[in-house]
Amino acid sequence: MLTDTDRVAVLLHEGIRGTQGKTGLALIRYRPETIAAVIDADCAEESLRSLTNIPCDAPIVASVSDAIAYQPNVLAIGIAPSGGMLPDAWLAELKTAIASGMSIMNGLHTRMTAIAELQSLLQPGQWIWDIRQEPPGLKVGSGAARSLSCLRVLTVGTDMGVGKMATSLELDQASQKRGLRSRFLGTGQAGMMIAGDGIPLDAIRVDFASGAVEQLVMRHGNQAEILHIEGQGSLLSPASTATLPLIRGSQATHLILVHRAGQTHIRTFPDFPIPPLTNVIHLYEMVATAGGSFASTKVAAIALNTAHLNEEAAKEAIAQTQQQTGLPCTDPVRYGADELLNAVL
Repeated sequence: MLTDTDRVAVLLHEGIRGTQGKTGLALIRYRPETIAAVIDADCAEESLRSLTNIPCDAPIVASVSDAIAYQPNVLAIGIAPSGGMLPDAWLAELKTAIASGMSIMNGLHTRMTAIAELQSLLQPGQWIWDIRQEPPGLKVGSGAARSLSCLRVLTVGTDMGVGKMATSLELDQASQKRGLRSRFLGTGQAGMMIAGDGIPLDAIRVDFASGAVEQLVMRHGNQAEILHIEGQGSLLSPASTATLPLIRGSQATHLILVHRAGQTHIRTFPDFPIPPLTNVIHLYEMVATAGGSFASTKVAAIALNTAHLNEEAAKEAIAQTQQQTGLPCTDPVRYGADELLNAVL
């Protein structure tokens, strides 16, 4: 839905300083050229670059009405509130956006195409994209992706929210800079907003999840030399069911393990420790190969999230991880993904 010529206003109320702005901040980081304005009443008129360290100088405004002055044609909902539902207070802002000519890019579970008050305001050329909707015509997985000649690189994690999407995006950028026919495949709301395509894995019935991944990979695999598939969840988290369908549906040729430096337990389940990374590597490789039923798939490298560390501590953590695992390791957001890509190629 999103094109390079669109001008986007990102709805991020309390998301810049808060904990629920991951989707919008990712869109700003990886599509900065499209961002016309950021809407966050708590941070209005402050510097986006100073607050987030994201190289984007779009203005922060207090409301949708204020954003109109910067001529956006798309409003992206960049917040993931508890339960993924639309807060009542935002409905008026969405009406204002549509009335001013904007289309809506919606990553919430609330289906906005079903809200009559919004539909009645749409004019020809305007649209509402409800991202979290199961695609039609899904089938169960069949392992078909193993027939593709392209490399299929899947990010997997020691926990949820450790940086799998960012790693895949950085790998895609590094691949394109080398002239490779590369494609990032989004599997969550933020990834789909950035890529303009993909599947909302958390909205797909579990029986069809691997088939949905397979369908996405097959759609793009014959046109690419390398696919970078956005990982979801973690095999280590008791709350996660998304990782296995990604492994099965993509028939990944390479895995990149993503870990937050220093993290020892699953964040929302402190009774569940994260095993030594060598054990985690073995786990993912065994699951990916199904004990030998599928083709051999190795963890090629470690992407280490060091956003919470200073420069010296980050470099030390990377060196320690590389020594412990015997694999190439870097923070792809901080230092670029070339070392990870070298390990794959």
